Amino acid sequence: MENQVTNEPKHKFPTEIVDLPSKGLLYPKTNPLSSGTIEMKYMGAREEDILTNTNYIQSGVVLDKLLDSLIVSKTPLKDLIIGDKNAILVASRILGYGQDYEFESGGRLYKVDLTTLKDKELPEDVDYSNGNEFYFTLPASKVQITFKLLTHGDEQAIDAELKGLKKLFPNGNIPEVSTRLKYLITSVGEDRERKVVREFVDNEILARDARALRQEVKRISPDIDLTIKGDGGEDIAIPISLNFFWPDFES
Repeated sequence: MENQVTNEPKHKFPTEIVDLPSKGLLYPKTNPLSSGTIEMKYMGAREEDILTNTNYIQSGVVLDKLLDSLIVSKTPLKDLIIGDKNAILVASRILGYGQDYEFESGGRLYKVDLTTLKDKELPEDVDYSNGNEFYFTLPASKVQITFKLLTHGDEQAIDAELKGLKKLFPNGNIPEVSTRLKYLITSVGEDRERKVVREFVDNEILARDARALRQEVKRISPDIDLTIKGDGGEDIAIPISLNFFWPDFES
């Protein structure tokens, strides 16, 4: 992060320019995120009010409300690629409560310096010239598709669809995996009709192909590495919840 104290009146909070793991490559040129950076302000008492807002917490939107308040750039939160959003969440924590973070995992207490977390390296063999759309041939069926990396807006749409399905089928199995695939895949054999994509996922895609697609998405997705090494060399995931921003919060 590059410190950038603004020349605004003194009552304004200083801001930081945060680098995005995607380097802006996945956004249209007309989107401010295509610069590869985003401007954020330091956390204040207003943001602590957001973090303790019971309605926000119960409805699951507290972190979204926090980011909406902290992001200075005129960028809709829904446009953010998930990996970029993760990096912004970490930056928000550093700006609010500092770089040191303690968390418990497997009955052990871990401490991490958040400023040491690194962005995932973008694969050199991936063509990012089409923005957030990528060609992929499913290895088993040999069907060519295009897919995109999910944005925060996509995740919200997926959550809404799954909640709707739970209401319709309260005792049934909710198809979370296939629902996500329907948002990931943007075309099948050059056909971009959403109905065609959904029918392909429901009736044709093989389990081996679905797994290969998920692996490819994970491989090429920009992100910040939210793991540290345990004593045995295993990866320990750093949890991001309300406690991440509000150390004294009792869930």
